Amino acid sequence: MWPDPVAFQIFGRPVYWYGILIAMGVLLGIHLAMGYARRLNYDPEMILDFALLAIPFAIIGARVYYVVFQWEIYKNNPVDIFKIWEGGLAIYGAVIGGIVAGVIFSRWRKINFWDLADIAAPSLILGQAIGRWGNFFNQEAYGRLVTDSAWQWFPFAVYIEARQEWHMATFFYESMWNLLVFIFLMSYRKRRKVSGDIFLLYLLLYSCGRIVIEGLRTDSLYWGPFRVSQLLAGLLIVFSVVMFVVRRRRVEPAIQDDILSDGEGALPVDQAEEHQTDEQEVQARQDDSKDGEKKDSESSHADGNDGASGEKHDVT
Repeated sequence: MWPDPVAFQIFGRPVYWYGILIAMGVLLGIHLAMGYARRLNYDPEMILDFALLAIPFAIIGARVYYVVFQWEIYKNNPVDIFKIWEGGLAIYGAVIGGIVAGVIFSRWRKINFWDLADIAAPSLILGQAIGRWGNFFNQEAYGRLVTDSAWQWFPFAVYIEARQEWHMATFFYESMWNLLVFIFLMSYRKRRKVSGDIFLLYLLLYSCGRIVIEGLRTDSLYWGPFRVSQLLAGLLIVFSVVMFVVRRRRVEPAIQDDILSDGEGALPVDQAEEHQTDEQEVQARQDDSKDGEKKDSESSHADGNDGASGEKHDVT
């Protein structure tokens, strides 16, 4: 018996596991982002304000993305577009909506967009890893048919009761890939050299996984003969690689020129002070050497004046 997608009911209204998992991912993501914001010297309360803007934009983006590529379903019943509780959200649309919210928020609060994107990226991929388990309870986002009984076991495959068939558990594959990307991004945060690196790596790594896993699914959105998510994933891979390289080339020379500044990429304070101290010691030694030469010169000049004043020396 497959787990019930409904966790419980409140006043006769069902509360689905999918919604619970999404909410859990959002809360964990906010907590995680607030901690990293503090490390980057931003007010962590800023993340709460951003979430209030980003969450609605993400939901709208996810719905619009889905409706655009499933317009045949909605064109005769446009009211159904607003029935999001019946399903029909696309994660790439949510990401696009979140990026739009990030641009608006960064300009409104006058903060660096790339810093905000870096703060949000690990939270976003963690939320995606958790949210995919909602597909497990809803029995959706599965892959190709598995007919070989040797492979009919979870997590390689999942039994779909509605179809009485075993299918590839592509939701599980993506959840595990997202979790690995999350772990990598968390470890990379300490080595960040340029703001925006974490977010661009998120786009690159998530899209690499998605472009492969999407090819195994049976419920993809299509644009003509092409799977929309694969096309977008390919574009994001190219975009993230190009942006990563270009921004590194632009920013690194500035970091080298400003190596002793207080900005990102500067020498640690203790090293900078030590460097300044060494320069001061060298300058002091040079000053002492000049003073000694000056004294020797004055002494020689005085001796010469004594001889000229009439003191006789025997010449043999």
